[in-house]
Amino acid sequence: MPGPLDVFRDGVLAGHVALVTGGGTGICRGIAAAYARLGADVCIVSRKQDVLDATAKELSEATGRTILGVAADVRDPDAIARAVATTVERFGKLDTLINGAAGNFLAPAAALTPNGFRTVIDIDLNGTFYAARAAFEHLQKSGEALILNISATLHYHGTPLQLHASAAKAGVDAVTKNLAVEWGRFGIRVCGIAPGPIAETEGMKRLAPGEATAKMTAAIPAGRFGAIDEIAAAAVYLRSPAAAYVTGHVLVVDGGHCVATPPLGMSFAT
Repeated sequence: MPGPLDVFRDGVLAGHVALVTGGGTGICRGIAAAYARLGADVCIVSRKQDVLDATAKELSEATGRTILGVAADVRDPDAIARAVATTVERFGKLDTLINGAAGNFLAPAAALTPNGFRTVIDIDLNGTFYAARAAFEHLQKSGEALILNISATLHYHGTPLQLHASAAKAGVDAVTKNLAVEWGRFGIRVCGIAPGPIAETEGMKRLAPGEATAKMTAAIPAGRFGAIDEIAAAAVYLRSPAAAYVTGHVLVVDGGHCVATPPLGMSFAT
């Protein structure tokens, strides 16, 4: 059976230049790999240069393309602006921004510190705006630009121990819709992807350890966790010509989890 990315023709993203925050690991590493595999030039950004170097080497060997790794903290507007400038200097332009840098941990609201709340907001929400703002000048030159914000489904219902991340991602969705309205006239589409539970990610290792994995799986109508390549395929679709008239939309990719989560104590397993 073909994999999620096998349905796309080779070179479908040729000529595109993408900057991917959070691209050193997890879902955004998968998106960066898919974009490079399908012909795009890619810069990955995260805080740790050693992680970026290792990922860039692995992806370059796997795709046959040069992957640029630039260390920057998205909480620092000047640092992310320098990363954008470095990308443009290396590849000549920028037409795609993937905002995927994120922070999260489990914390009951009554024990969540102001610093913990602020840190997640700074990374997820403020970092998304800082990167979009830094990239705007270059994106508008493209005429076919895309900003793709990686969100979540946490805020579509109440999620225990996730007040900080839920608030941040609700803000990210608001940024997606508002920028789509304001920047559409500059030829910039702004979309989001809201992944559900995705296997082999740091987030699921933290949020669904041990026995919690089986319990969460039983609450997903599709009966399984998603795969990183399934999120990457959604990201490829939204960058492709097939999505040229799609903007302001957050695409949920979660196996039906957020629309059919059963009452506590129940599952879809029979």
